[in-house]
Amino acid sequence: MARPEFTNTVVVRPLPEQSDPAEGVHAFAYTITIRNSGDVTAQLIARHWIITDAEGQVEEVRGLAVVGHQPLLKPGESFEYTSWTRIPTPHGTMRGTFYCMTEDARPFDAPVPEFGLTTASALH
Repeated sequence: MARPEFTNTVVVRPLPEQSDPAEGVHAFAYTITIRNSGDVTAQLIARHWIITDAEGQVEEVRGLAVVGHQPLLKPGESFEYTSWTRIPTPHGTMRGTFYCMTEDARPFDAPVPEFGLTTASALH
């Protein structure tokens, strides 16, 4: 039986030009590469993010597509995009799920494991 699977990698960087620590605004860009590691063509339809700041406050973001795209990926193909978020603390975490569909209309989830949002100053 055909096996649908998307895997992903994440690279995070702080955005000091979009941040204002005195006002409790810390911005981060994240670049995600989504790879179809299964053996059937599938499409990313929607996403759900859970963003948690250092004080445990949680924000959930849901929506169709990623940066306006719903990439259709053949086995072995990948799609990369960059987006950003803001949190009120110098560090936090983010995790989520991509909701996907095979070309024969079978839904599956592609989890995004938790990754850190950290400014350089928060590491010292």
